[in-house]
Amino acid sequence: MSSRTVFSPYARLFTVPGSRAFAFAGWLGRIPASTLGLGTVLLVEGETGSYGLAGAVSGTLAAAFALASPLWARVVDRRGQGTVLRVAMVALTVTGLAFVTAVVAETPQWVWFALAAATGAASPNIGSLVRARWAHALPEADQRQTAFAFESVVDEVVFVVGPPLVTVLASLVTPPAGFLTGLVAGVLGGWALGGMRASQPPAEPGRTDGVRRRSGILIAPVVVVAISSLGVGITFGAIDVVVVAFAEDEGSPTSAGLVLALFAAGSLIAGLVYGILRLPGTLAARFVVCSVLFGVAAQLLFVVGSLSLLMPAAFLGGMAIAPTLVSGVSLVESRVPRGSLTEALTWTTAGIIGGVTLGAALAGAAVDAWGAQDAFAVPALAAALGGVLALAGSPWLRAPADVPDAAPARPVEHETAG
Repeated sequence: MSSRTVFSPYARLFTVPGSRAFAFAGWLGRIPASTLGLGTVLLVEGETGSYGLAGAVSGTLAAAFALASPLWARVVDRRGQGTVLRVAMVALTVTGLAFVTAVVAETPQWVWFALAAATGAASPNIGSLVRARWAHALPEADQRQTAFAFESVVDEVVFVVGPPLVTVLASLVTPPAGFLTGLVAGVLGGWALGGMRASQPPAEPGRTDGVRRRSGILIAPVVVVAISSLGVGITFGAIDVVVVAFAEDEGSPTSAGLVLALFAAGSLIAGLVYGILRLPGTLAARFVVCSVLFGVAAQLLFVVGSLSLLMPAAFLGGMAIAPTLVSGVSLVESRVPRGSLTEALTWTTAGIIGGVTLGAALAGAAVDAWGAQDAFAVPALAAALGGVLALAGSPWLRAPADVPDAAPARPVEHETAG
């Protein structure tokens, strides 16, 4: 069987009218997810020489994004993506440029924190908006699993390409260059996506029967997936810090980039394969199994004693990432009313982002207290925690779905941003 036949489910995704346009705009629009945090660190450190201050400002931006993105998504479900995205992109442009200006102009540092928070709060979760478009366009659950796997791969590409690009621009051009490049890419992608009205899910302004619609986070499976995702996020945040510290201890700091790329490569390959598999069992069972396997695979970090051992461990551990994330998204999508879908998908991502911020802080403290090698316990135990939380929450995952397995798809016209 040729690779062309094996991966034909991905090719069929793009026979959906409008899908190429919104998928590309969505890829461009989520570049800030991998660049604004690091860009903030490089900008502030480049202007002040303080990594501590840089990390604090970057953490403020990330925390604001994690808290505000579900609120943006809630408004999107009620007002539609087009108008909300245009408003958000204007706000992101204004706050992002104001933040860079404030740092370069050496204004009081409390202004930096305030504008970093405003920039994070002005950033909707573009990945969730694109997944909501796929859910609207595709009538079959297997097709949606393939689409969600594709989006997971796009996420990996963003996080592989974005950080090195930002680092090079900040180092070789000027400290603000990395941040501004990610900002411009995100605004262009978000603005274009907002103009693609034909493929956006229909807005559901509210109910006329007097019954108040539940928030996405109040639906039991969403709570379980979001909380479990916190453990996954802690793993992500911690592994970045510990790998960099461990590579420096081993005398090869440049190897950190290769190790992190192997994590992403393992996830990318596993995500592509998972997206075309037709696995037995329920969506809830798949999510629990994938979460537990992620927790088990991360225990390989306890045996790492050299870079030669860390590299294969990184690749194997990375292979459990995408299936865990895709199975969680697929489960949430199947359990949530269409009127709350974008918000529910965003809550799962908010759990990851919040975990990344916490994981980086815990790992930094662990490296200082225990040394880099022993600090691998932080990501390993966090991954195990994610698996335990998914397993403990499994009874709530079996609740009957609130919506049919698939919402009726409607024809989508060919479109360009307008």
